[in-house]
Amino acid sequence: MPNRYSGVNAVPHQAQTFYDRTLLERLLPLLVFLKYGQKKPIPKNEGATGNWRRFTSLQPATTPLVEGVTPSGDKVVVEAVTATVKGYGNYTYLTDLLDMAGIDPVATETTELMGENAAETLDIVVRDVVAAGSYVYYAGNGFQDTRESIIVSRTDVTENDILDGTTIRRARRIMARNNVKHISGAGAYIAFIHPDASFDITGDPAWVNANQYAGSQKIFDHELGKLHGIRFIETTMAPIFAGDGIDVYGTIVIGANAYGVPDIAGSSKPRTIIKSLGSAGTGDPLDQRSSIGWKAYLATVRLDELCILRIEHAVSA
Repeated sequence: MPNRYSGVNAVPHQAQTFYDRTLLERLLPLLVFLKYGQKKPIPKNEGATGNWRRFTSLQPATTPLVEGVTPSGDKVVVEAVTATVKGYGNYTYLTDLLDMAGIDPVATETTELMGENAAETLDIVVRDVVAAGSYVYYAGNGFQDTRESIIVSRTDVTENDILDGTTIRRARRIMARNNVKHISGAGAYIAFIHPDASFDITGDPAWVNANQYAGSQKIFDHELGKLHGIRFIETTMAPIFAGDGIDVYGTIVIGANAYGVPDIAGSSKPRTIIKSLGSAGTGDPLDQRSSIGWKAYLATVRLDELCILRIEHAVSA
């Protein structure tokens, strides 16, 4: 059969490597939420569920020892946290006429488009789990805590309740009060923030731009800067909710080991899948269709509710 789709029809190893690289070049810069999950590698043929162990903190042993008397000791409580991966993917058809009449390198551009689609899909899958917790601080209204009968909701957020330095300081206090550890390598907590919201805090007098950090401090991808012990990662994937007649934005602050992402033998990294003209056999009897797509397997689990604080707020016009 003639090779009428050069570089894709036969899909030699070199071509497949090229298209995988093209997809990843467009995918990796767009991933934000997926990058900061605690990875849990799962070997191939060892199941599809990632398992974490969560240890309950022990109470301080402040009672003095009595000479010759063995104390009663304490009990370690271990809670299992699991997440089972699911498959995600997308594809598009390319026609033989497009191949013959097209001027631009359609296969490469389509692969780039698939990279963007994969990145957006996977980051939303992770984000929706990370943003779904009940540990929330509502700007201008307070912290929801059923233990103390403090009940506020998204509908209490008004257009005047924008994100500001005071709210950030309170968020940091909540995290520190719960003994949440800093993100490894950051020396601080990290927050995912929408560009509409970052507009409101970058003008704060205490704001420090990332390019003004002292020394050789590592700057993370998409990092804008820091304020009151929290470093901000800007992403349009930060959630936006429907409030009482306004959009309510979610800025999500995390500490170490906040959420996990199981990965079966590297399958959370999308793979490019190319089907050449004629590969469908009798399903494509006139060799009219080829396809380019991607597939990945992914899951997300919240490992510690106290390590994920969602701030809900409005943004200025």
